[in-house]
Amino acid sequence: MANDNPLLYLDGLPRFAHIEPDQVTPALDAMLDETRATVEARLSGDPAPGWDDAVGPLETAQERLKRFWSPVAHLNAVADSAPLREAYNAGLGRLTSYQTSYAQDERVYRAYRAVAEGSAFASLSEARKKVVTNALRDMRLSGVALEAGPKARFKAIQEKLSELTSHFEQNVLDATDAFSLVVEDEARLQGIPASVLAQARSEAQRRGFAGFLLTLQAPSYVPIMTYAQDRALRRQLYEAYVTRASEAGDGRYDNTALAHEILALRREAATLLDFPHYADYSLATKMARDATEVEEFLSDLARRARPAALRELADLATLARADDLSLEAWDTAYYSERLKEQRYQFSEEDLRPYFPLPRVLEGLFTLTERLYDVRIRERPGVEVWHPDVLFYEISDPDGQARAQFYLDLYARERKRGGAWMDECCVRQLGPVPSLPVAYLTCNFSAPAADHPALLRHDEVETLFHEFGHGLHHMLTRVDEPAVSGINGVPWDAVELPSQFMENFCWEREVIDLIGAHYRTGEPVPADLFARLRSARTFQAALQMLRQVEFALFDIRLHALFDPATGSVHALLDAVRDEVAIMKPPAFNRFENSFTHIFAGGYAAGYYSYKWAEVLSADAFGPFEERGVFDRATGLSFLHNILERGGEADPRELFERFRGRAPRIDALLKQSGLYETEGN
Repeated sequence: MANDNPLLYLDGLPRFAHIEPDQVTPALDAMLDETRATVEARLSGDPAPGWDDAVGPLETAQERLKRFWSPVAHLNAVADSAPLREAYNAGLGRLTSYQTSYAQDERVYRAYRAVAEGSAFASLSEARKKVVTNALRDMRLSGVALEAGPKARFKAIQEKLSELTSHFEQNVLDATDAFSLVVEDEARLQGIPASVLAQARSEAQRRGFAGFLLTLQAPSYVPIMTYAQDRALRRQLYEAYVTRASEAGDGRYDNTALAHEILALRREAATLLDFPHYADYSLATKMARDATEVEEFLSDLARRARPAALRELADLATLARADDLSLEAWDTAYYSERLKEQRYQFSEEDLRPYFPLPRVLEGLFTLTERLYDVRIRERPGVEVWHPDVLFYEISDPDGQARAQFYLDLYARERKRGGAWMDECCVRQLGPVPSLPVAYLTCNFSAPAADHPALLRHDEVETLFHEFGHGLHHMLTRVDEPAVSGINGVPWDAVELPSQFMENFCWEREVIDLIGAHYRTGEPVPADLFARLRSARTFQAALQMLRQVEFALFDIRLHALFDPATGSVHALLDAVRDEVAIMKPPAFNRFENSFTHIFAGGYAAGYYSYKWAEVLSADAFGPFEERGVFDRATGLSFLHNILERGGEADPRELFERFRGRAPRIDALLKQSGLYETEGN
């Protein structure tokens, strides 16, 4: 019975302990029936063209559908199984079909347009005005104004794209999980930190092997590439990693044809709407005006970074030559770490004992409380999808609950790699008001038998980054879901709060909050912190060029590339010829696992990381001037950025906070490139 289906329980938190894959289809049937009934009831005949009569109820119905699907999509990412994957893929196709039909429904379009053109529009809240104007824009971008034939074709394209992008991501997950390497000779693992070896031994025992089991999951792969002295081992892992989901690797999960089909369909969809290419279609909802502006922005960054990057690479090559080696792609992380150790007497592993995860979380929460005048407390007893998952509540000083979040921190099989924040529930008023609830997901190494989970400093940054996204979602004061939290925020501005939070990880006062030796309780030594700070700009130019390379590849793929005649790999090679100062080996198939642009929403938008980094570096300036715990500055950021969600133009919000337009100087200075430019 529908009433017994936990997926239809929408008035509280998802009932994760009760959700089964076979419940997805009947729940989707019920939700689609409910949503269609609302549309018919509000739009049949000649409805009054008002918010309360039409647009408001339609917004509520759409949000309920989104809220129902949230736990299904989340479980597909963190607890993958064959039955769930089958149910998810089937449901995703049907959901996409419905959403495209809704966006193309001329009755819906007329209802929103009537509100926009009505005399009462001026009296609506800023949030409701933005909901209406965004909806009209998005419906036009969904083909509502097309003739019947092109409209049907556009709808079919969207349905097919949802299927293909999901398949692309699942191929990457499967290819990652399919690889493992058992090493019985511990001598081959010299240089790898003991904590990583302990995890590898434990994983081997769990799977019934002797020795150490290595995987392509980040907690295993990254330390091997960074510390393993065995060059052949590094190459073996590198080759497996960069050929995932390609013909050069395990051909069962080859994404080559999928990538071409995705690009061809995107190109066709953009053409149907009279855009010159998909890049400009994608940018219609972003801060950047067009592909040309993005290219100019990226080319400027590449120009500024290249001289320093050449020097950085030469230093690595010199170090490799001392070992009678010619520097290769599988050597760069290893020699980068060696060079950092030589130059700064610093290794990420030196800091790991000082960042036990419980202490880092406690410090992160304390920082948030001091900046934004909120309280964060764990709430046990909530249904979760895995025993390791924690649940927290954020409240105002008077004890009034403001938001909640799930925290899923450790890597495991059948869990998507990387780190991300996603929405569980969105803040809204209405018949059943709801608090914003977030999923915060990372892939750190789990605790060992004799110590808690210990983080590298770059992993601390990752946690702060995702929590910044979470705060943007959770601390909003906007009550219209379509522009609440991160919703309605242009894609190239959505990284501002997350990258902004990373800056705190480099401040002594914050390090003292989040860091203490897990055995002795001693703070991070002053000399070690000084070396950490000195190393902040280490290889910043190389890292910037790498991001520019990916972003240029993305924008050109969606602006200049013709899937009918071109090769994705050849285009990437051409971008590397122009930007990269060290090309990877010919077998590298990075593009086949580039889920950000082929499955993750960053198509023609990968540049947004650097774009938002300009904003985030500049936004941190007042904290550097007034102190990282300055309450007045924190509350200004809260009120002008975090609370406003997508209800206002991000340029306007930034200028309210900073008192001026953003400047690139802060990013260049932060990256150690400002002096290089002679500014």
